[in-house]
Amino acid sequence: QVLILKGVKQEVSCLCPSPDGLHLAVGYEDGSIRVFSLLSGEANITFNGHKAAVTALQYDHLGGRLVSGSKDTDVIVWDVINESGLYRLKGHKDAVTQVLFLKEKNLLVSSGKDTLVKWWDLDTQHCFKTLVGHRTEVWGMALISEEKRLITGSADSELRVWDITYIQEVKDPDEPKSKKGKGSSPGAEENTEEDETLELDESPEERLVKCSKVGSIMREGRDRIVTLATDQTGKILACHGTDAVLEVFSVLSGEEVQKKLEKKMKKAKKKAKQSSEEKPETSVELSLQEEIQRVTNIKASSKIKSFDLILSPKGELKIVLLLQNNIIESYHLNLSAQVPQAVRVSKITIGGHRSDVRTLAFSSDNIAILSAAAESVKIWNRSTLQCIRTMDCEYALCSLFVPGDRQVIVGTKTGKLQLYDLASGSLMETLNAHDGAVWSIALSPDQRGFVTGGADKCVKFWEFELVKDESSIQKRLSMKHVRILQLDEDVLCVRYSPNQKLLAVSLLDCTVKIFYVDTLKFFLSLYGHKLPVLCMDISSDGALIATGSADRNVKIWGLDFGDCHRSLFAHDDSVMYLQFVAKSHLFFTAGKDGKIKQWDADKFEHIQTLEGHHQEVWCLALSPNGDYVVSASHDKSLRLWERTREPLVLEEEREMQREAEYEESVAKEEQPVVAGETQGETGLAGKKTIETIKAAERIMEAIELYREETAKLAEHKAICKAVGKEVPFPVNPILRAYGNITPSAYVLEVFKKVMSSELEESLLVLPFSYVPDLLRLFNEYIQLGLEVELLCRALLFLLKIHFGQITSNHMLVTVIENLKKTTISRVSEARDVLGFNMAGLQYLKREIEAKDEVMFFADATDRFEEKRRKRKKKEKMVLAVL
Repeated sequence: QVLILKGVKQEVSCLCPSPDGLHLAVGYEDGSIRVFSLLSGEANITFNGHKAAVTALQYDHLGGRLVSGSKDTDVIVWDVINESGLYRLKGHKDAVTQVLFLKEKNLLVSSGKDTLVKWWDLDTQHCFKTLVGHRTEVWGMALISEEKRLITGSADSELRVWDITYIQEVKDPDEPKSKKGKGSSPGAEENTEEDETLELDESPEERLVKCSKVGSIMREGRDRIVTLATDQTGKILACHGTDAVLEVFSVLSGEEVQKKLEKKMKKAKKKAKQSSEEKPETSVELSLQEEIQRVTNIKASSKIKSFDLILSPKGELKIVLLLQNNIIESYHLNLSAQVPQAVRVSKITIGGHRSDVRTLAFSSDNIAILSAAAESVKIWNRSTLQCIRTMDCEYALCSLFVPGDRQVIVGTKTGKLQLYDLASGSLMETLNAHDGAVWSIALSPDQRGFVTGGADKCVKFWEFELVKDESSIQKRLSMKHVRILQLDEDVLCVRYSPNQKLLAVSLLDCTVKIFYVDTLKFFLSLYGHKLPVLCMDISSDGALIATGSADRNVKIWGLDFGDCHRSLFAHDDSVMYLQFVAKSHLFFTAGKDGKIKQWDADKFEHIQTLEGHHQEVWCLALSPNGDYVVSASHDKSLRLWERTREPLVLEEEREMQREAEYEESVAKEEQPVVAGETQGETGLAGKKTIETIKAAERIMEAIELYREETAKLAEHKAICKAVGKEVPFPVNPILRAYGNITPSAYVLEVFKKVMSSELEESLLVLPFSYVPDLLRLFNEYIQLGLEVELLCRALLFLLKIHFGQITSNHMLVTVIENLKKTTISRVSEARDVLGFNMAGLQYLKREIEAKDEVMFFADATDRFEEKRRKRKKKEKMVLAVL
């Protein structure tokens, strides 16, 4: 591991490296995109435009533009250099699955789950062609054969291949429209006058590109495509479905196709001569299967999630696979071999579980953590976070450390109890405890035994005992079945009271029954949950019992009379685990909504929420001293939480929660309507966020300060004139902090600090009353040649959205006239400078290329001479031998 890129709280949904390999664009679940520098590891740019998860990212071949597709059905093109959004393309009716830039033309192709592939002309920002040849969702696309072919993969085992023909525009203004449309070309059909309406509909398509299906390549997989991609050279195409097989294809280049055709022609001529035909066959074509050949299938050790590949100049293919069970595998493939075979070179597997962790336990000294999943039990050191033991097991559902922390017991899905020794890491004993799954296990407070509850409607009591081991003289620990409590429903959870007098049992009929431990007589029934109680715990003083249910509620009951003190709506999904903190009435809950929450059972208050997991939290464990919480989730991670020493102020927590809710509501609000924008295919790239509103507020405050200060200055001048001498002018503390700058310079400073990607959205929510002042200030700045590019961008946007009000305001006529003169002159100056610099750079490039060419020819000549010398030497040796 060489680098970790620290992102936001949201889950990463998409990655795309830049063509120069220096940056990585990362798409998140909340729709934001961050561009990280791989040199510094910092996120330099943030784009906010999508309302749902980003599903596709792609750079153009120069790396100046980035296109993103999302679950919100929009495609947005971003300017990476200017750090701003260019435009939003609307047209898909379902999530976008892939987006591709074309190198040669300013075109974009996007595919979606709505079964459509759309072609976009980025000059005019509209969709000019839609491919409708798919019956199911289009999950992936790839461009091959120097962008002459498009391959699409959908939910069947067919890879559809489309031929792309770029049509040159015929620029002939004198030609009458009725005979030949503006989109015609030498290969396009002529339209008659009667077909003029049809011609208008089809002309944009005919003008830019023709896309026709040429055939299909059949995959071996029967399920949907998950990833379809080519390497950078476009020679290798690979794809995989929801299984563990990666299918690799080789795409012939133009030269190879020509060679094959020539061979075929020779064969055809030979055949024709042999069959003594008068005229040899001349029309020979390569089939699609010959052009795109299957190389091999790579079988991974588990289901594939995604992959990437690179073809080395020597012809060796390197493939990296990310698997569903959290492993990364690397394969090498020698394409020059007669039968190419993939060889697994390496795999990265950190000491985690390969499946979801379903049970956790802390040792009594707070140091060791047990985690168990479907395939193994692992022991972790809490302080170093390292895995110190791994033991194979069956599907584990519950676990505990045996007093003394030298052994652990695991209850499995098949109803077994497995006893492991930690020193040797070996399985000491397996007992068939229940006929169904062992759902719960609880250690007795006197530490002499434990109790288990299972799906066979039994609660079984066990005691620890020492038995003679046949292999050694020493005695070893074992488990002895003592008593059984038969019930009418499946047992989901069991818990002892701290004084060991009562046993709480949660049943599948949504009730919790409490029994006396000594006589197993019925004591109380806690009835109130609408769905089964999945978890519960009794406080360390034995006064309260808290129950968490699949109905998303937590109920707190008194254990003396079984009265319900309070019912709390705890999570947005089932409550999966609940545990009290030792020596207190605070407890933690974990839910399927991915959150862990802390509660106060005396005041019935929510204290705090721990957010870190991205998917369902299955279980958690509290350390005996209450300082640590460890949690396990469906996102394949174990997370350790530590109690800090700083006090938690509930009012502050509530305030932060309210702020977060307000920010969320702002993001969900309707976007402001832009004047002059029709609700068509395109729109603004950005979206209204709390940051854009704050930026607009900062601009408004700066203009307010500018107005106040200019009014004060005018007043001060009048006073000085009346008095007849200079009176000291009090400088505003904000302006003094900026180094005694003028109020107008302060407005520019604030304006410059607005993030480039948020500029348009900030100006959109700016009230019109501030616009006249801004226009006057813009005129002042542009005259001085300050920030011409930024100000022109803002100016044009303001004119676009407030056109009606600006043109009807007579006060602004002179301002606009002045702006017209100053902007045109300043922009042409900037353009001249840019043009001069570009010409200089191109000259330098030509100089360097010329030097390199001379060097290249010199090297080639040297090598040629050396080869000739070697050949002569060899010939002499052969002659000598003869």
